[in-house]
Amino acid sequence: MANHTLTTTIRFSDEQAMLLEAASAFCRDQSPSSAVRARFGSETGFDAAHWQAMVDMGWLGIAVPEAHGGSGLGLGACVVVAEPLGRHLLHTPFVPTQLAIQGLLAGASAAQQAGWLPRLATGAVGTVALFEADGDWDLHAITASAQMTGATATLSGSKTLVPDAAVADLLLASVQLNGAPALALLTQADIAGRLQRETVIDETRRSFSLRLDGLQVPAASLITGAAATQALAAIRQAAWLLAAAEAAGGIAGVLAVTLDYLNTRSAFGRKIGSYQALKHGCADILCQLERVRSHVYHAATLLADRTSGTSGTSGTSAASVAAEADAEIALRMAKAEAGDAFVQAGDRAVQFHGGFGFTWDCDAQLHLRRALWLQPWFGDAGHHRRALAGLLLGAAAA
Repeated sequence: MANHTLTTTIRFSDEQAMLLEAASAFCRDQSPSSAVRARFGSETGFDAAHWQAMVDMGWLGIAVPEAHGGSGLGLGACVVVAEPLGRHLLHTPFVPTQLAIQGLLAGASAAQQAGWLPRLATGAVGTVALFEADGDWDLHAITASAQMTGATATLSGSKTLVPDAAVADLLLASVQLNGAPALALLTQADIAGRLQRETVIDETRRSFSLRLDGLQVPAASLITGAAATQALAAIRQAAWLLAAAEAAGGIAGVLAVTLDYLNTRSAFGRKIGSYQALKHGCADILCQLERVRSHVYHAATLLADRTSGTSGTSGTSAASVAAEADAEIALRMAKAEAGDAFVQAGDRAVQFHGGFGFTWDCDAQLHLRRALWLQPWFGDAGHHRRALAGLLLGAAAA
């Protein structure tokens, strides 16, 4: 049995605190539930003015190096934006764009980075197309393919659950090339006429299937070999972290909705929030929230340490491998805990609202639907705990 000790350091800088305060105020002011519901019928699912405001505040370039026009704060700092976005159900292409940025940083060529990172930092929308109809969370289990003819690749296959594809300026699609994973960098012109909108449980989202058959791209638009493997790993880890952060915010949001109702609704001459059983339920949700936030910020700290080399273990290959393992363990823990806790909090909130909770007019429904979308995204809790068994105990992951 492996004996793995995981550091428990959590750091939260003054810059992160200021960014969290600004993001919380912005999302609270711009995304009341009435505005969330009003966006259901929109084509994009988000307000272009909100996106431009985020660009103006520099949020899109948080993880982009200064050399490419960003602030260079790293992926961990994106958590403090994703959390309030989740709390107030303010959907924008922020998370998909950050996934594309991480893929480019980890695997793209210097020319590809120079061409796309400054654009993504200043308002261009990015996304990733990694999932297929079989629902496999192994990002290397790819059936879509690319065949090279000279300097041109011809793609085939399809992708599903591609977020915000209709507005994406850049889309990173995974394919098999010569028996190994590769990523194709596709533009909006490349995917025009190839998208089909999907119906998903979270109506604040926009998700699409993408047909790749016959699409041709130049070799310069591919990420191949070890670089593609590194890019997929970076995208996956970024998705785990930002989904967990969004879920943490969602738990805080659903708790606020529930407390407001319990302190408003009366039964038998008393506010129903005064009943002990409901108090205990809310206390449980609060404990879950604090546990999830601890996991999220711990994972963000380890990612920042691994990137900057401040963990005290950099300098040897063994230490680098250990730091990578620590980060993966923390990220999987955060994703597993956040997904389950958010679903449970949403379910309890619906119950606490009584019969009203089962109607579409109840805002608890919005959070529960968001929870049910986030829980399986890039792996549900069972998937991550099986992997954790191997990482922590030395057991073979299922």
